[in-house]
Amino acid sequence: MTANHSPLRKWVDEVARLTQPEAIHWCTGDDEEFADLIRQMTDDGTLAALNQDSYPNCYLHLSDPSDVARVEHLTYVCTERQIDAGPNNHWMSPADGHAKMDALFAGAMRGRTLYVIPYCMGPIDSPYSRCGVEITDSAYVAVNMKLMTRMGSAALARIERDGSFVKGLHSTGDLDPERRFIMHYPEELSIKSIGSGYGGNALLGKKCHALRIASYQARKEGWLAEHMLIVGIENPHGETHYIACAFPSACGKTNLAMLIPPESQPGWKVWTLGDDIAWLHLDDGGTLRAINPESGYFGVVPGTNEETNRNAYAMIRHDTIFTNVARTANNEPWWEGKNEGAPAIDWQGRPYDPANGKAAHANSRFTVAAQNNPAYSRLAEAPQGVPISAIVFGGRRKSVAPLVYQAKNWRHGVLVGAGVASETTAANVGKVGVVRRDPMAMKPFCGYNFADYWAHWLSFADRSPRLPKIFHVNWFRQGQDGKFLWPGFGDNLRVLRWIIERCEERVAAVETAIGYLPASGDIDMTGLAVSDDDMSALTSIDEDEWRAEIDAIGVYLESYGERLPDELRAEQKRIAKELG
Repeated sequence: MTANHSPLRKWVDEVARLTQPEAIHWCTGDDEEFADLIRQMTDDGTLAALNQDSYPNCYLHLSDPSDVARVEHLTYVCTERQIDAGPNNHWMSPADGHAKMDALFAGAMRGRTLYVIPYCMGPIDSPYSRCGVEITDSAYVAVNMKLMTRMGSAALARIERDGSFVKGLHSTGDLDPERRFIMHYPEELSIKSIGSGYGGNALLGKKCHALRIASYQARKEGWLAEHMLIVGIENPHGETHYIACAFPSACGKTNLAMLIPPESQPGWKVWTLGDDIAWLHLDDGGTLRAINPESGYFGVVPGTNEETNRNAYAMIRHDTIFTNVARTANNEPWWEGKNEGAPAIDWQGRPYDPANGKAAHANSRFTVAAQNNPAYSRLAEAPQGVPISAIVFGGRRKSVAPLVYQAKNWRHGVLVGAGVASETTAANVGKVGVVRRDPMAMKPFCGYNFADYWAHWLSFADRSPRLPKIFHVNWFRQGQDGKFLWPGFGDNLRVLRWIIERCEERVAAVETAIGYLPASGDIDMTGLAVSDDDMSALTSIDEDEWRAEIDAIGVYLESYGERLPDELRAEQKRIAKELG
């Protein structure tokens, strides 16, 4: 397979001259090609087959120990003017970025195969989807892109019809951390990544394209590319509402995306459309509709078991590529929190010794097709996407933020999203309990100046009277004893039910300076052992805490300088005045 699209052919030829591969392979995306690549990698040691009786079609990849996570400090946005990248990004000029990367790419693929990977982010026939081509020298990247995107011949055909695509150039290089960079050129719709084979750095369709480049595309074209899960909540009458949720890391995002209703909520069902990224477009009637640009999951595996996430645990029992997990004596994958088996070989291929640290890397991963999920929604492939009833932001706060509250309008909701914060946990590097702002959970992923990003969000208020309601949740409130007040996990459905009731205007609420809170008794507590005092703490605010919080949000917003939208500044001042 080759392209009829001359700009694509020309680009592939240019890259081949620069990188000097031994061979060029155009990926078709078919099952036979996938099997051949898996066989090739098991032969050369890139992959190891796991126990095929208990984990059929599952394989393990072990990374270089220096190459196990995203490298945000080596990730750049290259715009002509630094202010367009904003203080939320590391910046380099496009000329300097290209010069640095081209020097590293020169001859980088000698002795290797260059893979050309056409892919579509979103359903192949959706007007909301966008295409890209990744060139890589990694077969591991090729098979992961097969699972994560609509990759191959169909995507190439769409590229030839549309005439446009995002260019992504990747090489593992020599894996030298000193020669590892990820450069984004939003004004050119291109990406260059070298020196890493880790998914977030190497699967260029994921964070690089679907968020950093797509967020820039979305602003120019009038839509939103967001770090959001998408779930469908079906009630016992068969009615389904779709909700998009943005949470920073360690805030329960994957668990919510695959939530299993508790027995106390009979007849309710939850459908997963996406666990990580949502692209949101206004349709002709002014309804905000969402697609998941991905077709698979690249998830963190430690802590996953039948109790914490039964759907995720079930879906990775077959047809899964694991990265940097441990193995048991009978060659099954193992990770901390699995609750069955015991590690024999650690993630670096050594006999397991607790003195060496954890058996599986803390950021070990699984890659699996979305259809493996027992709660997979067939509407994940719907070209028209799904209508979004509510947008939910969340953070991890032991105090201040109540269990749930609703913004008073869209502009207020943008301020709620811009102020999203979490307190650092023991999993973070540095001090525990430090408040970190992560607006819309997009701080590592927005491809341009946050001030302009907020202005783009605010512009939607003038474009449609049918926008979703906006909410904020906090599953992590603690009592004075340090224990969580809310049980979380499946019981979070009770909060989502209240959110839906508010969207349908079926239930009242208590108005406060920060937004609308649930009235007493409006969250279903059937079968839930939460005391009245704890529930009161969860659904009320401390005005002194909120005066300090809204002032801190104001200081953070002002750090973006003259580009900060006046509307956002006015919302912050309005709430500060109401709090007194």
